[in-house]
Order: sequence, then C-alpha cells, then structure tokens
Amino acid sequence: MQENRPIVDYIREKLANDSLEVTAFHAVAFKLQQVLAAPDFNIEAVIQLIMTDSKLTSQVLRISNSAFYSGLPKVASIREATIRIGASEMANIAMTASQQELYRSADSRINRTMKTLWEHALCTAIGSRWLAGKTNFASIAQEAFLAGLLHDIGKLYILKILEEMSRSSEFRNVLSLELMIETLNIMHVAEGTLLMERWNLPEIYIDVVRDHHLDQWRTDNTLLAIVRLVNHTCNRLGIGIDPDLKPDMPAASGAGSFKVSASVLGELEATIMEAAKTVHAIAMGV
Repeated sequence: MQENRPIVDYIREKLANDSLEVTAFHAVAFKLQQVLAAPDFNIEAVIQLIMTDSKLTSQVLRISNSAFYSGLPKVASIREATIRIGASEMANIAMTASQQELYRSADSRINRTMKTLWEHALCTAIGSRWLAGKTNFASIAQEAFLAGLLHDIGKLYILKILEEMSRSSEFRNVLSLELMIETLNIMHVAEGTLLMERWNLPEIYIDVVRDHHLDQWRTDNTLLAIVRLVNHTCNRLGIGIDPDLKPDMPAASGAGSFKVSASVLGELEATIMEAAKTVHAIAMGV
C-alpha cells in the first residue's frame, strides 16, 4: 500500500476488487424469505429448510425461547416453534440468527461497534415490521423487517475492512473510534448500495439502502418511508453507533401518502425501547 493513502481509497479498492468476502445472507435464511414471498407457500417447506442446517436450527430455537416470547411454553423443535409463532415470524428469526453471526470481530473495539450496529439493525427491523402493521401496510411487513435489517449493510462491510486494516502495523495506531465512525457515516450508503447491486438483490431493498439518508427522496415509496422513520427513531433514542445523531421526531413523521400520528410515533418509540432490551440480551448471547 502506498504511504499516506487515504483510508477511503483503500476501502473503495477493496470493494472494486471484490477482495473481501462478506456474505450477505445465510443461504437457508434467504431461501426462506423467497419461499414466503409466494402466497401459497407450504409451512412444511419452511420447517424442512431450517432443519437442513443444524447450527441455524440451534440458533433459531434459542431465539424462539428468548424473552421475545416470554410467558409461552418452551419449544424443543423447529416444528413446534413454527406452528406456535407462524412461518413468517420463523423466517424472520432465521434471518436474524444467521445475520447476527456476521457482526463479530476479534478486535475488541470493532467488536463493540459491530454489536451496537447489530442492535440498531435488529431494532430497526422490528420497528419497521411493527409500523407496517400499525399503519395498515401489513402486506409489506415481511419486506419491512428485511429492509430494516439491511439498511446499514454498508457499515458492516466497512467494519470488516477496518478489521483487516487494524491487523496491519501501518494502521493499528491511527484507527481511532472517531475515525471509524466518521468513515462509516461518510461511506456506508454508497458502498452498501454497490454491495446490494453486486449481490443482485431486489430493487426494493436497494432503494432503502441508497435513499434512507437523502433529503430529497421518493415519498411515494412506503417501504422506504417506514425504514427511514424507524431508523431516525432508533438514532434519536440513542440506539446506534452514533449517539449524537438525534434528528427531530416531527421531521421524521412520514411523507407523501404515508403519514404517522403523534400517538403512533409514541407507540413506535415504546415498541423500539422494549425490543432493545431483548435485542441487547440476544446480542450478548443470553
């Protein structure tokens, strides 16, 4: 590497050369989302898909028996869990369990940032799914969950590169937390969009990754409006890697045909705060 080359140039080169392997999805978890997109999906197919991966099975059972479903009897099998909470929720749990594995690092500083990023991603996913149902857009609740989970995928990719850089003596002493956060905020949208396009993911998710911070955006895109609002709410509540980013709630109350009342905003905030408790426990492996 050339001396004094900007970190942003190094990150862009990594993306251009595809020299860092970052898997977007667990194959089984992504297949579940595709199966559920069909209106006539078979619940047996959902069960069998999850059971093809023993590690995913154990992770799914752990989350199914977590505080998210407290008060319900413990389940001992994927079949029991799927029947009890439904196939759509089971697919979300599978995606959650598989994605969480990506947010880990041997570098303690980066690992802490990844854990916080993971908590933000999952709270945004949960809040987006809740808001879709609350505002009569239940038909896109499944997409809202996945879009919320992926909206900051560019930050994960950049953190993976920074993790690699931290092992080099050339960068070990210059990668401060402040520099990492600044790099993430500047680069994550563009790099995340390129990744989503490279992975050939549906346009509805690319739109969310690309436009969730824009001042001028397509206000008729309800999925984007939902994720933007929930993302802003999480940041305002301090759930994220940049606790100083706290946009005003009225500025994030929706646009176009998607409008949210003050009472629903209050419920959304309470829902996110309640979810954050359990999300933190899951992130800690409890």
